Amino acid sequence: MTRSTPASRIRFLRRDLRGLPSARDGATVVEFAVVSVPFLALLFSILELGLMFMASTTIEASTVAAARLIRTGQLQAGTNNSADGFKTIVCNGMSWISASDCMADMSLDVRTFPSFAQINVTPPISGDHIDTSQLTFDSGGSCDIVLVRAFYPWTLLTPVLEPGLPNLGPNQRLLTATVAFRNENWKGGGASC
Repeated sequence: MTRSTPASRIRFLRRDLRGLPSARDGATVVEFAVVSVPFLALLFSILELGLMFMASTTIEASTVAAARLIRTGQLQAGTNNSADGFKTIVCNGMSWISASDCMADMSLDVRTFPSFAQINVTPPISGDHIDTSQLTFDSGGSCDIVLVRAFYPWTLLTPVLEPGLPNLGPNQRLLTATVAFRNENWKGGGASC
């Protein structure tokens, strides 16, 4: 049996401590785990914001194009002069939001006003959802002032964005497109309104 002396214990301890700075076998894995979680959260947040802005731009473009049909009187003269017909036109103008999702989730509000100063753009939200009882469809007549609004609830998938973006209940963002205009004088033989 070998007896350990205090000096031999110190030598043994020094030899073990010398190898400590070079023992980094698991450090890379731990560093990757620490850095990857915030990096992936940031990456997915950026991707989701990009998708949300793309959806917002698509809704805006489709609403403007469909509102042009009201402004020129083409909608009023055609067979689609109803809320469902106009919604179909708006949803068909969406390039990458599916028509079935659009028809199920899109809410439209089309109404006339006596002047531009009287236009009210308060969203028809009641609690955590769109209150469809506040929506109407009136495409107006020649020279009427018309406000067209489209509302689409966007579900947030990234939890990092939840505290800053929801305005329609938990994990929901209301995307809105608004167009205000005076209908052209399609009955007046070319005279201005």
